[in-house]
Amino acid sequence: MQYDEIIECPKSGGDLCYKIEVSADITQYMSLSCGFWSNTLLKVDSDFYNEQMELLPELYKALAWLDTKTDLIWLPTNVNVPELGMIYASGTNPEEWEWVAVKAVKLDEPIEDKMGNKLDYKPDMKSAKSFKERDFIEALDYIGALPQNPEA
Repeated sequence: MQYDEIIECPKSGGDLCYKIEVSADITQYMSLSCGFWSNTLLKVDSDFYNEQMELLPELYKALAWLDTKTDLIWLPTNVNVPELGMIYASGTNPEEWEWVAVKAVKLDEPIEDKMGNKLDYKPDMKSAKSFKERDFIEALDYIGALPQNPEA
């Protein structure tokens, strides 16, 4: 039975971490407090961990955080919502990094990517804005990925 709940983020201590049981063996975690994610397959020397380490940029590898209570590795997330924008970690080292949020703009004419997919939007790098680690939720809001309260 799949379930989800909001828990305290083990990494940041923030109160916006989603815990989602995907299956009996896999639980996924996504913290909106700090922008890091993990799952029960992401443990040191697991096949899944090793696959991630082959694919991730060096900064993401350097930012990997081990929760010693659960032995889970937490990694920075990437957000890519084609019609809204993207968010990614950027920096030169784990001491000097930030979230970068980039809004998407609608194209006048669709273009085709290298995989042959039709694209109606593209990132507008002129809209790039930096956010501190604990401001990940503000980065989500900046690209319009959070529901808006009509009474606000």
